[in-house]
Amino acid sequence: MRPHAMFANHRSYIGGIRAVIFDWAGTTMDFGCRAPPEAFCEVFRRHGVEVTTAEARIPMGAHKRVHIQQIGALPRVADAWRRAHGRSFDERDVDQLFEDFVPIQLEVLPKYADLVPGALEAVAACRAKGLAIGSTTGYTLAMNTLLRDEAERRGYVPDTMVCADEVPAGRPAPWMCLENAKRLGIYPMEALIKVGDTLPDMLEGLDAGMWTIGLAVTGNEVGLSQGEWEALPTAAKDAARERAYGRLYSTGAHLVIDGIWDVMAAIDELERRVARGERP
Repeated sequence: MRPHAMFANHRSYIGGIRAVIFDWAGTTMDFGCRAPPEAFCEVFRRHGVEVTTAEARIPMGAHKRVHIQQIGALPRVADAWRRAHGRSFDERDVDQLFEDFVPIQLEVLPKYADLVPGALEAVAACRAKGLAIGSTTGYTLAMNTLLRDEAERRGYVPDTMVCADEVPAGRPAPWMCLENAKRLGIYPMEALIKVGDTLPDMLEGLDAGMWTIGLAVTGNEVGLSQGEWEALPTAAKDAARERAYGRLYSTGAHLVIDGIWDVMAAIDELERRVARGERP
């Protein structure tokens, strides 16, 4: 007897993009993602250890407690901690620094609450296409509630806001993106795009099965204010941009652009990929 033919069913989503999930600092506000490094450097300084801005930026995008843990694990910082305290940096220190960090970050945040140029226009264009707007962040709910209020005063109000302390684990885990999809009532995940400026942003979106767009110039990878960026010589801009593009693409990001002002062209490109039956 001849064996029965064997089949496998394959489904391809071709329904188009339905939502965009934006990060906050370095993406929609705080050009250069400067508020977190300032607070991290200050909390370590208060505990007798100098941390450079570059070191403070290394774990950017993670839950802020995890961020402190990862700064303390950097070899130079760990050695400085041992010399300052006579013992290794441990979980008790993480807990204490995080407790001290929260009020410092809350104090710093309003200084860096201005929206990135083009943010309001990009969000308006997304809404004109019928796209929902979500958001994820490494900030805690208390921190991002403050930022949400600052953003609202400037005209930016996403449909959903999910923070790192509302889910089992922050980035690069997918839970904040999945919770956004749940609150928005949108699926499958390839109908959503994650937009952010850090490597964990890209991994968060990829782990959630989403399309991802990295922002190279306005965020953590360059780490300069708008004025500092604009003052750079062309050669320095080109070098910084090339490095940022390379690092974001190294995560597997689908597209990388300079800033949110270019996001609509990137969304249109990803919609063409979806229409062809491609998947993230």
